[in-house]
Amino acid sequence: MTLMGTYPPQAVTFVKGSGSVLWDEHGKRYLDFLSGLAVTSIGHCHPAVTRAVCEQAGTLVHVSNLFGTLPQRELSEVLDRLIDAGPGQVFFANSGAEANEAAIKLARRFGGRGRHVVVSAYGSFHGRTLATLHATGQPSKHEAFQPLPEGFRHVAWKDPEDLRKAMDPSVCAVLIEVVQGEGGVNPAGEQYLREVRQICDEAGALLILDEVQTGLARTGRWFAFQRYGVAPDVVTVAKSLGNGVPIGACWAREDVAKAFVVGDHGSTFGGQPLATSAALATLSVMESVDAPKRAEVAGAYLSSKLSELNGVREVRGLGLLLAAELEEGRSAGAVAAAALDAGLVVNAVTPSALRLAPSLLVSEAEIDEAVGILARVLG
Repeated sequence: MTLMGTYPPQAVTFVKGSGSVLWDEHGKRYLDFLSGLAVTSIGHCHPAVTRAVCEQAGTLVHVSNLFGTLPQRELSEVLDRLIDAGPGQVFFANSGAEANEAAIKLARRFGGRGRHVVVSAYGSFHGRTLATLHATGQPSKHEAFQPLPEGFRHVAWKDPEDLRKAMDPSVCAVLIEVVQGEGGVNPAGEQYLREVRQICDEAGALLILDEVQTGLARTGRWFAFQRYGVAPDVVTVAKSLGNGVPIGACWAREDVAKAFVVGDHGSTFGGQPLATSAALATLSVMESVDAPKRAEVAGAYLSSKLSELNGVREVRGLGLLLAAELEEGRSAGAVAAAALDAGLVVNAVTPSALRLAPSLLVSEAEIDEAVGILARVLG
């Protein structure tokens, strides 16, 4: 194996996908309820995305951001419309970590010299660049890479008073997930988000919402913050934006976005035509099928079925981003491995919880099949 050992040994090698189904190199079929970590949200190899990528590959692949392209312009307008938080501007990147990196730099630029601290929550995950790693509220991930960039502070999750204590004139922004994805699929809830917004307003700090995993219909709304009527200053998105083609974006309210001037930030490949064409096709499909509504309905059905399983203590999450908390003594890692062997792809998001994030186009029959596999594994 010539790959660096940054991931565990790969138990399966997949060679083909279609919709909610994967096949490995031996021809075995699997039901995919992880979607490449909430990425292939309209299923593997959706024909509309395949067609868009193929057509764009034969038209124009790359010119750099020194020049404009039509797909980039159109995608920025669609994202601004879907975020629906006032007139905004978009910076395109290649991943969620890069989108968050852009948001952090923008917040520092907006705050000005001496106002550079970003506050985030314990249990959060914001990326693996040095800056986004420090923003990630998981100290165990920090130690191997110390010293990390300065200017980051962590507070207890869903504890507004702890956040209030952390705010001082050096804070330029609060960076928070509406649902902590890698932290165990933990929703922030309306009251907490509203209090965070109020604390930011009182301190004159920006509110950055990391919607990398929750954005684009996954939680039953186009963006999870839209459930709660909380207006963000900055929103980051990636994962499902290209349905598997790497692309990320940082949206900011227009007056905030204007803090960036020419030369402040950039990305050679960010928003290139192949990726933006894939994203446009993905969003077009999502809008045509009312993907938020599908996620809401299918998520409620999946949640109810999971709640009936022996061995499941609790189901939490929003829409089709769910965690099944197992009864004490059960290992989520062992259950996920057994499920994979039985033909179902899920993952252990914590030692005791399974994460399920199937395609937003998942059928009721596929949900029944997946829950049936889990029932046999847990039994």
